[in-house]
Amino acid sequence: MAPKRRLSAAFQGELGAFSQAAAEKLLGEQIKMLPCETFKHVFEELRSNAVSHAVVPIENTLHGSVHENYDHLLEYEVPICGETSIRISHHLIALPEVRFPDIRRVFSHPVAINQCRKFFDKHRRIEPVPFYDTAGSVKMLREKRPPGAAAIASESAAAIYGGRILRRNIEDDRQNFTRFFLLTKQKDIFASAASPWKTSLVFSMRNIPGALFKAMACFALRDLNLTKIESRPLRGKPWEYLFYLDLLGRDTDPAVRNALENLQEITEFVRVLGSYRPTP
Repeated sequence: MAPKRRLSAAFQGELGAFSQAAAEKLLGEQIKMLPCETFKHVFEELRSNAVSHAVVPIENTLHGSVHENYDHLLEYEVPICGETSIRISHHLIALPEVRFPDIRRVFSHPVAINQCRKFFDKHRRIEPVPFYDTAGSVKMLREKRPPGAAAIASESAAAIYGGRILRRNIEDDRQNFTRFFLLTKQKDIFASAASPWKTSLVFSMRNIPGALFKAMACFALRDLNLTKIESRPLRGKPWEYLFYLDLLGRDTDPAVRNALENLQEITEFVRVLGSYRPTP
């Protein structure tokens, strides 16, 4: 019998990123991690079989959807096999010798900076500086040691790179959560028995009166609960759109299967992106 392959996961950012926390929650702390600079790189590593899984953020309760990853889901055709949410806690982190009164610049991802606007309004001497990654900004502090600098990142990033947390939970809203998708090419289904099934899909239709109403009726007439619908521009067809949709149920359930068959009859394109059970 061939030895079982160790699970591995690609994610965008450096070690200590929130995506890493999501990967560990979904697959366990013993998985092998592959940090990637961009979301596109994450999908490419999974497609090339360099890793067994990938974890990408898809939606934040404050910032909204990560539109780039919706586009990648369609392009790379890698199934969604799991989902989880992570509470986003932003901390002000500096090197051990740096005091709070000395700070003049704070580095972090633009989304993290935007979620901490009240902190910068209160401390106007501090300039927010966009950086490609939250955890990466702490790593940069350790490597380049810029004077009067700090970063906004997670508690684990502070621990990994030897930073000291000067201010905890500086985000504007404590109800700050990010939803992550787990992706894999493997046939094994990753399922949390404690959660109901969800299915994600994408479809497009002709731009004619009543088209979207008829599409939604495919699910409403079968009492299926839609948890989200998102539109994205359809490339090559100006002012036409793709619709990404999440519903409760599995694609093999009779009601879901019948709804999808009905949807295929009245739309130009339908693809199931995955059926999965979220990890609480």
